[in-house]
Amino acid sequence: MTSTVATQTPAPEAERTGWHIPAMLALALGGFGIGTTEFVTMGLLPDIASAMRVSEPTAGHAVSAYALGVVVGAPLIAALAARVPRKRLLVALMVAFTIGNAATVIAPTFETLVIARFVSGLPHGAYFGVASLAAATLAPVGQRAKAVAAVMLGLSAANVVGVPSATWLGQHLGWRDAFVVVAVIGIATVAALIRFVPQLHGIRITNPMTELGALRRSQVLLTLLVGAIGFGGMFAVYTYITTTLTDVAGLRLGLVPFVLMLFGLGMVAGNIVGGILADRGVDRAIYVAMIAMVVILAGFVAAAHNPYTAAIGAFFIGASGAALAPGLQTRLMDVAADAQTLAAALNHAALNIANAAGAWLGGLVIAAGLGYTAPATVGAGLAVLGVLLFTVTVWTGRRSAV
Repeated sequence: MTSTVATQTPAPEAERTGWHIPAMLALALGGFGIGTTEFVTMGLLPDIASAMRVSEPTAGHAVSAYALGVVVGAPLIAALAARVPRKRLLVALMVAFTIGNAATVIAPTFETLVIARFVSGLPHGAYFGVASLAAATLAPVGQRAKAVAAVMLGLSAANVVGVPSATWLGQHLGWRDAFVVVAVIGIATVAALIRFVPQLHGIRITNPMTELGALRRSQVLLTLLVGAIGFGGMFAVYTYITTTLTDVAGLRLGLVPFVLMLFGLGMVAGNIVGGILADRGVDRAIYVAMIAMVVILAGFVAAAHNPYTAAIGAFFIGASGAALAPGLQTRLMDVAADAQTLAAALNHAALNIANAAGAWLGGLVIAAGLGYTAPATVGAGLAVLGVLLFTVTVWTGRRSAV
């Protein structure tokens, strides 16, 4: 079940035999900031709903707005900025990210908050797309997926340190203070990128039409669809995790950040395992992660009724989701030929379609009175659809390669 598409050979810098550690850390720091802002909204959803005087499902629109910003920004920025040198683009994206989160801090109404979250999401996909290509270029030969996972590790680490810390801060000082922290991380990332990331001449500069050519490749589109559908289950559960833990599992509110930390530790573990598996066989790694997601989400329906099993379930939900990301990212880089920037950025657009759809579907079943375990049932169904669709994707890829 390995990928049938020939691996693209990056430019000269891919002949490296050692890791460019400072640059990798700088790239991962950006992922840390993005992961913190994306997931802390979910942890503070009850606080935002209360402060803005809206229902929790309505407050979930702030999560969806961020995700839609990623969906819009990823292809738009990747295509329009195709001629921009990659290091300069990375810095510009993090500046925009910082401004969007500063706007979140000062948003006076729920409507302006939704707009600020949308703006904050615009640089997300393009940053991860360019950062993943940069990491693959700077990595030792034969370790591209591990390099991509290293960038994603920043996002995973955010759920161990950034999200629980910002959630605790938001619960005790006010939800806006959580986004002050994010803006500070954005400023630190800009400084680190300028100081430690080389000029990335190994990434070929293209043009908008070349990048848009990725949208004509069926394997690119099908792989994106797998992520958009299969990943939705994790977000359907995680968006409403705070209320699930307090109202269903009976956990004290003060202990929620510790469960969020467990979720983050699961993401770190899954991210590392996913990168290792993807370097051994991309398609096999995707299958393993998605089947694990089906089993874990289905099991969470029962596990959510006990604080201990709910916490364990949160760990494995994070692990299965994070294990999927390096395989999807690497596969898109393989099948995109000379349009790798757009394809890599679109992966995060697809995952945030999953974010928006998961949050929306989760809120829908809750609003229908089916309870806070219903999103896990929906999520398991989405993961099953993802497995079936990926089977079709691999089959059509093999047929076209014959």
